[in-house]
Amino acid sequence: MIVEQLGLKDFRNYAGADVSLSAGANLFVGRNGQGKTNLVEAVAYLATLGSHRVSNDAPMVRDGTDAAIVRARLAHGERTVLLELQLNRQGANKARVNGVNVRTSELPRYAQVVLFAPEDLQIVRGDPSSRRRFADQLIVQRSPRMSAVLSDYDRVLRQRSALLKSARARGVRGDALSTLDVWDEKLVSLGTEVIEARLALASDLSAPVASAYASIAGDDHGPRLSWALSVGGGDPEEGDAGAAEGPAGPLADQFRAALAARRSAELERGLTLVGPHRDDLVLEVRGLPVKGYASHGESWSVALALRLASAELLRAESRLGDPVLILDDVFAELDAGRRTRLAELAGGFEQVIVTSAVEEDVPDALRAHVVRVEAGRIRESADD
Repeated sequence: MIVEQLGLKDFRNYAGADVSLSAGANLFVGRNGQGKTNLVEAVAYLATLGSHRVSNDAPMVRDGTDAAIVRARLAHGERTVLLELQLNRQGANKARVNGVNVRTSELPRYAQVVLFAPEDLQIVRGDPSSRRRFADQLIVQRSPRMSAVLSDYDRVLRQRSALLKSARARGVRGDALSTLDVWDEKLVSLGTEVIEARLALASDLSAPVASAYASIAGDDHGPRLSWALSVGGGDPEEGDAGAAEGPAGPLADQFRAALAARRSAELERGLTLVGPHRDDLVLEVRGLPVKGYASHGESWSVALALRLASAELLRAESRLGDPVLILDDVFAELDAGRRTRLAELAGGFEQVIVTSAVEEDVPDALRAHVVRVEAGRIRESADD
């Protein structure tokens, strides 16, 4: 897949922008705060339906306006498709494909993007929500229908948790709250599907993560991925890993049993304490958790390996061709050896988009097409 044209209106600091991109390597260069990352954030949103920088859409709408527009013309081999997205400050977003109104959840069927940015250190060093978010965005790219499953799970979770809070306030005991059983079944049905997709993802990522890590770091430290599941006991969200992934017996039965076991605690706290929203993706190198034990360089290598492995996984499964690989302001953080190895790995993709404050930080191989950005304006576009 190749992004041929990107258009923005009232997105972040852009009143308007129109950028042409090429196959191969593209570099957005400019001083910090000029809008380089805003351009790639818009591209990535079409594929993931989320930002790598903020958890809601409002900050992406330019101050003083009610909506932002993102348009992208994509090439899938000989076929082109025009995606249009309206991000509303209030209310539901809207989308069109080739001029036809569609649900926004349809957009990842046409766009596949893998973005690596300094914020990705939070995947390996941050709280479990960062790792769940990474996994779920990739799951949606692998299977766009999972966007609806995840959305439905979040809706059921909110409604069930609201019922628990109400019951706590009224002093209702668990055995007198029969309506909770209905929500339990919905939570189990949707949550089981999410957990199964996450377990499959960890399994499928294992080999490409190990390969990418060895290529970047120059060492084989045995990186490993596994899930700590709340349905297996404990609460990974609060640092109690409990049982490792793959609980004995059917997963849905384990889920129901765990909900029953934690019902009193849930009523006391007014929280749903069992489900994929409490799980954690455990990352290890050299047999130790990356969080708390890995060096800065190892942490960077793991985070980058996760993204490169994601790109390889999508490349192997997709009929759209290679995903667009975006490297957002990462070369300044890497030593010379890692820069060279990353450029070699990235060079094999159909299209790579790089951002950098300093052009010389980026290896020559990734500077084929340079776009200069200044204060929300495209100042110069040149093929070097």
